[in-house]
Amino acid sequence: MYRSHNCGELRISHINTEVTLSGWVQKSRNKGFIIWIDLRDRYGMTQLVFDEERTPKEMMKRAEDLGREFVVQVKGKVIERASKNPNMPTGDIEILVSELTILNESKLPPFTIEDETDGGEELRMKYRYLDIRRNPVKNNLIFRHKVTQEVRNYLSKEGFIEVETPYLIKSTPEGARDFVVPSRMNEGQFYALPQSPQTFKQLLMVGGMDKYFQIVKCFRDEDLSADRQPEFTQIDCEMAFIDQEDILNTFEGLTRHLLKEVNGVEIDKFPRMLYDDAMRLYGNDKPDIRFGMAFGELNDVAQHKEFGVFNSAELVVGIAVPGGNSYTRKDIDKLIDWVRRPQVGALGMVYSRCNDDGSFKSSVDKFYDQDDLAKWAEVTGAKAGDLVCVLSGNANKVRAQLSALRMELAERLGLRDPKVFAPLWVMDFPLLEWDEDSERFHAMHHPFTSPKPGQLELLKTKPGDVKANAYDLVLNGNEIGGGSIRIHDKETQALMFDYLGFTPEEAKAQFGFLMDAFEYGAPPHGGLAFGLDRLVAILGGQETIRDFIAFPKNNNGRDVMIDAPAPIDDKQLTELGLKLNLKS
Repeated sequence: MYRSHNCGELRISHINTEVTLSGWVQKSRNKGFIIWIDLRDRYGMTQLVFDEERTPKEMMKRAEDLGREFVVQVKGKVIERASKNPNMPTGDIEILVSELTILNESKLPPFTIEDETDGGEELRMKYRYLDIRRNPVKNNLIFRHKVTQEVRNYLSKEGFIEVETPYLIKSTPEGARDFVVPSRMNEGQFYALPQSPQTFKQLLMVGGMDKYFQIVKCFRDEDLSADRQPEFTQIDCEMAFIDQEDILNTFEGLTRHLLKEVNGVEIDKFPRMLYDDAMRLYGNDKPDIRFGMAFGELNDVAQHKEFGVFNSAELVVGIAVPGGNSYTRKDIDKLIDWVRRPQVGALGMVYSRCNDDGSFKSSVDKFYDQDDLAKWAEVTGAKAGDLVCVLSGNANKVRAQLSALRMELAERLGLRDPKVFAPLWVMDFPLLEWDEDSERFHAMHHPFTSPKPGQLELLKTKPGDVKANAYDLVLNGNEIGGGSIRIHDKETQALMFDYLGFTPEEAKAQFGFLMDAFEYGAPPHGGLAFGLDRLVAILGGQETIRDFIAFPKNNNGRDVMIDAPAPIDDKQLTELGLKLNLKS
């Protein structure tokens, strides 16, 4: 038996108990005549004590030589600490060690195994197994476990069946690039790793499994960021014989359950917002509604005043920054520099101060009088003491730019409290979006999304105006889940493929198995997939997903710990019938 108790378990009630503990040496304090060592495991920390009056000399010497991260086993008696530590759960006691066994020595770690470490991110990723010993990462992984357990509990009680679907599937042309896997047994042919189990969960509905879920790995070969990984995890769900309201109610229930059980927060309302309104009021399809600063469109009150920048713009739009009139000119210049960064791309910013006395002072006073600026304040909802920030240009670009500015200002103003949760359904996305490069429509979600009822005929005349029977669940400015009611008949699916530019032969080659299945009594069905990594991060009060993944990859898609991806040898290439043609 390596341990009778863990290192976070012992209390004053255990005084005089003989115990066995095992763990890692956190740190050592040597006073010459007495040595204290903090022993750590997943559960916490316990102080060990060796003193020359009660500890044999040979053991004292071995205790002196213990280094950080040595793995040891000790036996001893629980005694009361003379100097208690109220900041440690075990701070009332310590272990007077009678036996010490070194189970494994350790090299000096490349960074300190502390909550606040001196290791940079790349170094910690290289030695991730050491980083996991740190409380922030360890606790994030435990938190993730708790969330996934609650997901399984809730969905199982709601009658969902967990079903595994394959990882080696067929490559399809929609969405991001596939990761492909060569088949040795079928020379010249390839599997793809699934971007999602979309077609399989639809086939499960055809198969009569009317409530399916799966916590599943998905793969996309796309450019990465701190909030994206080439492999990620979805809570993938599908239901048959339902309509949109059934889906929304079910997954509002799941979200309420998680917030209550994991965060102790009760949420009553899940507001709903049309996609078009989200873009108009917030400039993106996942608005953070914990704070205001909705957009005010100023074309009617800002154009035709001899200010050419606004007159030539497709859209003039502004936001009211609460308390922003306190900003100095230097502060505002920094904001202007911020929106001019290549990542945002604005050419500049116009502003108007809303003074406490009801007057206004703007950067374009030459062109606008007090009545004009009062209208700006009215449209943006600005009050005395606020600052109106205005951008102009191409409508789509300027909305994205102002959205970025809104989020940056909210961050600076402390309006994005991670302990406050504001869910939102965004509804009625466009079914199709036009791609200028390929000069054809693409599915905004995926080609199996159903159009809104009554809009099928519009596909023939105004395909860009057709709304999808689709919905996204947004939490604190992040899309945590998305789904749709699916197409479930062959004729509509064939029509959809046609508008996406597939020939009947291409559609048959890519999705013939699904089209065939629809001829055998496919039920009405729909579903939703949560991004588990992002969901866990937001519930955990963060937005970067990397520290909630046990072994993440860096922004280049590399696992720097195991050094992957890596070349394979010529023998493997020959077996797979592959020949490299590398770019120099």
